[in-house]
Amino acid sequence: MRLLALSAVLLTSGPVVAEQAPVRFSIADAWAMPLVQIEDHQPTSGLIFDIMQSMAAHANLSAEYRVVPIQRVQRTLERGAIDVRCYAAQSWMPSLSGDYTWSLPLLIQRDLLISTPDNATPRMPDTLKDETIGTVLGYAYPTLQTAFDNHTLRRDDARSEVQVLQKLQIHRYRYAVGNQWSLDWFNRNLPDDQKLRGVAVIDEQPVGCIVRNDTDIPAQRLMRILLRMRMSGEIDRIMSRYSTSSGLPVDGPAAP
Repeated sequence: MRLLALSAVLLTSGPVVAEQAPVRFSIADAWAMPLVQIEDHQPTSGLIFDIMQSMAAHANLSAEYRVVPIQRVQRTLERGAIDVRCYAAQSWMPSLSGDYTWSLPLLIQRDLLISTPDNATPRMPDTLKDETIGTVLGYAYPTLQTAFDNHTLRRDDARSEVQVLQKLQIHRYRYAVGNQWSLDWFNRNLPDDQKLRGVAVIDEQPVGCIVRNDTDIPAQRLMRILLRMRMSGEIDRIMSRYSTSSGLPVDGPAAP
């Protein structure tokens, strides 16, 4: 009798569908607001976090976040420990090995040479000599690399962009490099006469997401979701939560 009952249950219950694994995103520990807020080694808010959260929700997938040092993000991606890296540019990973799909550009990152209010005269980096420049540990600065290599300029590395700006604020050096979003966030509650100033644009990079091509990852579906998020204005609405903008044209994505 028990055998017959068990057989009836198996016949009427239908096939068992395995739950799809969560999509694993990388978070660089050097990021700061408005990109991401990290608490207890997990992201809690920020424009990149919101983009990744929405991306996973549109795909009906749960999201898992791996916070790793910026120097190890590429290696973590290559060994398959993460599936998606957002806030990435191809020029940042020239030696990337493996099979990946790149999204269309989602944002334009503008890197600035930044100084203090008392030293805010516009100044191009190639006119600087024998200066220490505030930088983030593990970040590449292609436009300044030659000067770093020949010791015309020196790096002073900190763990995050906010630490770089804090050190500039207390005059540990006269110049630093940071992106426009981080500078605006840092300045948001400061009196005007204390705000740090961008004195030159040193680089502009289109950034997007990269997904490992793996049979367990719906890479093409994720790419289509990012395209819809960009075209529908969702990316811009996310950016507006943090009083900033993507830097891309409002009528569509920039060309890769």
